[in-house]
Amino acid sequence: MNDAIRKADVLIEALSYIRTFRDKLTVIKLGGSAMEDADALRATLQDVAFMSAVGLRPILVHGGGKPIDRAMNAAGLQPKKVQGRRYTDEATLEIVVRVLREEINADIVRQLRGFGGRAVGLHTGPLQCLFGEQLLLPGNDGQPIDLGRVGKVTRVDGGLIHDFAAAGVVPVIPCLAIDADGRWLNVNGDTAAAAVAAELKVEKLVFLSDTPGILRDRRNEGSLIRNLDAAGCRELIAQGIIDAGMIPKVEACLDSLRSGVRKTHMIDGRLRHSLLLEIYTDTGVGTEIVL
Repeated sequence: MNDAIRKADVLIEALSYIRTFRDKLTVIKLGGSAMEDADALRATLQDVAFMSAVGLRPILVHGGGKPIDRAMNAAGLQPKKVQGRRYTDEATLEIVVRVLREEINADIVRQLRGFGGRAVGLHTGPLQCLFGEQLLLPGNDGQPIDLGRVGKVTRVDGGLIHDFAAAGVVPVIPCLAIDADGRWLNVNGDTAAAAVAAELKVEKLVFLSDTPGILRDRRNEGSLIRNLDAAGCRELIAQGIIDAGMIPKVEACLDSLRSGVRKTHMIDGRLRHSLLLEIYTDTGVGTEIVL
């Protein structure tokens, strides 16, 4: 009976949040260990199915770095990174597109449906929602660096995404864009998620990462910073506490907030049901970033 009462208490705690976020859009970026660990992914998608069932409108954006690396190795291709981005020639692009669309995206949609949710992959023909152009990075000599078929998002079909989400269907979007010639571009997953969130001015943008959030001391999970604003983020970057791969995520958060997103979150995708704990409980489990 005590266990049953505790479960009832949890539902009561969640009730006010369910009311607050009903019919609100939330973009969730899947990546890293949140996708590599089958059990963690299963728990995350259960959370997404629950969120959709109680009226929140989740939108998933995903990458697939490690599965792409494995597929490249199997094909005898050596992954190459330039300033942290995957150099994408035509052979690499073919693998990226196949893994993201036919393997990862299809599996996420299948699992969500298996949990009783409704989902659709947005990446084909009239269901393509990300459009972009080739990305050139500045080199040390002032000359642009060609990354091949790497792109940046220039337009998001927000109406298409919103229509599915409003109907209770979870849009599942791979980090692929189409250019003006109808050719694929490989896009950074964090910036793709931020672009979708900014276009739709969603309630929340949530990044599932490999850490509990932003830590003052990365060796001590007890040093988790639960709340940050833009000034605090800039100070931690200057101190070197936020560094390396965390910087683009934080910058994506701040860019989306300036574009009208209300709140952004960084949470541990390895923690079972971290999405529900962050959104539907009083304490949360990650780092919340606001302007």
